[in-house]
Amino acid sequence: MIAIVDYNMGNLASVQNAFAKLGKDTVVESDPQMFKNYDKLILPGVGAFGDAMEHLRERNMVEALKEFAQSGKYMFGICLGMQLLFESSEEFGRHVGLGLIKGDVKAFDSSKFDEPLKVPHMGWNKMFTKNHPLFKNLDEEHYLYFVHTYHVNCANKEDIIGTTAYGYEFTSAVACGNILGIQPHPEKSHKNGLAILENFIGL
Repeated sequence: MIAIVDYNMGNLASVQNAFAKLGKDTVVESDPQMFKNYDKLILPGVGAFGDAMEHLRERNMVEALKEFAQSGKYMFGICLGMQLLFESSEEFGRHVGLGLIKGDVKAFDSSKFDEPLKVPHMGWNKMFTKNHPLFKNLDEEHYLYFVHTYHVNCANKEDIIGTTAYGYEFTSAVACGNILGIQPHPEKSHKNGLAILENFIGL
């Protein structure tokens, strides 16, 4: 059984509906004591990193998520949920993350852009992927839907399984053992997004 973590920082219904389209029932779970009873966890998220970590702390979810990660079961962070997997973020100050993947979260640096672009990065863009089970059966172009102002910097390059170009190349998907993350929204990415979620179900 797959649980979607409810910490009041995301549109959980759209994620749950995407799994329903694949014929997979999920549970929206707000009780951290229940996490250990699930086979896989989805950590979604929309909003600011610091607010999200505060919500997780208020709900006693931080240690429960770390314990779940240590169990070897799969955890999948989506958008802000992916960023929370890292050690820290510079969004509106300095904030400590879950620390499940080494690295931090930075704002897009427009001074490095090779052309004038708007931030946030919003809309459809291509993701260049490594050979990983999460990306089995994707269309060759790998276009997915993005909405974000900050992106992750992986300390270990071997954790990077997807990159995207927006002004410069940034990390858009990660895998560190059983801990997975993706910056775009698969639940908003039509066929390719559903393929990613289906692959996650099959892990």
